[in-house]
Amino acid sequence: MNTLIFRTVAPFLTALMILFSIFVLLRGHNEPGGGFIGGLIAASAFAIYGIAFGVQAVRRALWFHPMSIAGAGLMLSCLSGLISAAFGVPFMTGLWIYPNVFGVEVPLATVMSFDVGVYLVVVGAITSIALALEEREND
Repeated sequence: MNTLIFRTVAPFLTALMILFSIFVLLRGHNEPGGGFIGGLIAASAFAIYGIAFGVQAVRRALWFHPMSIAGAGLMLSCLSGLISAAFGVPFMTGLWIYPNVFGVEVPLATVMSFDVGVYLVVVGAITSIALALEEREND
C-alpha cells in the first residue's frame, strides 16, 4: 500500500491526527477523551507515517526513542500523584494552582499533568510496538 497518493496524503493526515490527538487530550479534562485515547490517535498517526515512508522516517521525526517517551510519561504520571502526597492529602488527589500569565489567570492541575503522562506512555508504547511490527514486516 505504498502508492503515490498515500505517500502524498500521509504527512497531512499525520499532522491532522496529531493535532486532533492534542485536542482530545486537552478536552478530556472536562469532557470525554483524555490521555489514553489521545495517545492512541497520535500513535496511529505515527503508524500511518511509518507505513508510507518507513520506520526510519518515523524514528527521525520523533527525535527520541518511543520507549524513552513512554518512560518520561510514566515518571510524569507518578510525580503527579506524589505531589498530592507531599502536601499531606491522599495519593492522586487533584491539586490546582492559579498563576497569572501576562495578566490572565491560568488554572493548572495535577490532573492535567497526569493525563499528559498517560498520553506520553500510550504514544511511546504503542508507537514502539507499531514500529517493531513494521520493521518485522519489511524483513
